[in-house]
Amino acid sequence: MFDVTFNNPWVLWVLLLLPAFWVWYILRQSYRKVPLVLPTLSLFEPKGSNKIYYYHITFILKTIVLGLLIVALARPQSSSSSQSVKVQGIDIMLAIDISGSMLARDLRPNRLEAAKRVAADFIDKRNSDRIGLVVYAGESFTQSPLTTDHSVIKNLLGDLQNGLIEDGTAIGMGLATAVNRLKDSKAESKVVILLTDGSNNSGEIPPLTAAEIARTFGVKVYTIGVGTNGMAPMPMRYPDGRIVYERQKVFIDEETLEGIAQQTNGQYFRATDNESLADIYAKIDQLEKTEIDVKEYRKKTEEFYPWVLTAAALLVLTYFIRQLVFKSVSLN
Repeated sequence: MFDVTFNNPWVLWVLLLLPAFWVWYILRQSYRKVPLVLPTLSLFEPKGSNKIYYYHITFILKTIVLGLLIVALARPQSSSSSQSVKVQGIDIMLAIDISGSMLARDLRPNRLEAAKRVAADFIDKRNSDRIGLVVYAGESFTQSPLTTDHSVIKNLLGDLQNGLIEDGTAIGMGLATAVNRLKDSKAESKVVILLTDGSNNSGEIPPLTAAEIARTFGVKVYTIGVGTNGMAPMPMRYPDGRIVYERQKVFIDEETLEGIAQQTNGQYFRATDNESLADIYAKIDQLEKTEIDVKEYRKKTEEFYPWVLTAAALLVLTYFIRQLVFKSVSLN
């Protein structure tokens, strides 16, 4: 990045005198005696020559030279700047429940789609962080390891749907898989954001055991329970493949989710609608801010040389015009 400044900016005020020179010159031309111009090559000069205009040209060149020298005296300088940015990165694993109950329509259009949209917005705000994605239902797997290519994460997130894996809710397995991806991280902060709408009913690792593993490796866990209070239209799959929505009581194992958060120095949140879910991710975004240490370096370079050289070139041009084009002889 380049900026131009002046070491002696007050000198530029002298430029205001140039219009005064022009006024003086015009008035002088009105009252002075008209000179007789004798061209050096008079034999070749066509009749009706306009050599008198060269006199005006030389005055214009002189005023330009004066302006250039004034700017040069103001000492223009260019400054180049660069920044050294030190980022204290945060590694974040998103662990998202994709079980059948995530199709419940108490959030718009359903819990899973709402969770995907809000998570995508969250990813957009974490420019300097590595982010990974784990999905779980009756079992869990890593959809994406930690990466700074957030477009990949968002594409994978957009493709999530129920039915990719065996149904169920293996909260412990989902958390353990996410922690496994973070345990060797050298980041200053390691975070899991675990989202679910139910209680653990599958998997080989209990949720609180997975929380102990997370604490051992210095991983902080934010847990989010998704679902309205009371009744919600829940999907029921019939043997013939039909899905029918029936209103059922919403049950989220908040005690376990609070226990996971407490053990790992995280927090538990409850999202009962789209707006509260978005607010939760916004709060987590504020809680887990990336620290950026910016050092700026500036180098100044003198830039008056081009102005002086241009002025010198115009002076030479003026000299040649006066010496080679015409001679002025004023008659008294």
